[in-house]
Amino acid sequence: MDTSKHNLSTLFEQLGLASDAKSIETFVARHSPLPPDIALQDAPFWSEAQSHFLEEGLEDDSDWAEVIDELDALMRH
Repeated sequence: MDTSKHNLSTLFEQLGLASDAKSIETFVARHSPLPPDIALQDAPFWSEAQSHFLEEGLEDDSDWAEVIDELDALMRH
């Protein structure tokens, strides 16, 4: 059982993306703002596996849900 605390860095690692602060900042800047009518997991820049992970994390209200919501908020600004 994974009992580690999830944050943006660990989320990006889980998604197979560069997870240092600068890379996360660059990713958010490149893909923001996400239009309000597009759910985070449905954004066109995710792979199918990434989209599925995000959707599942939110639907299951998993340990990842809070940090996925944090990413979603960052992507809306």
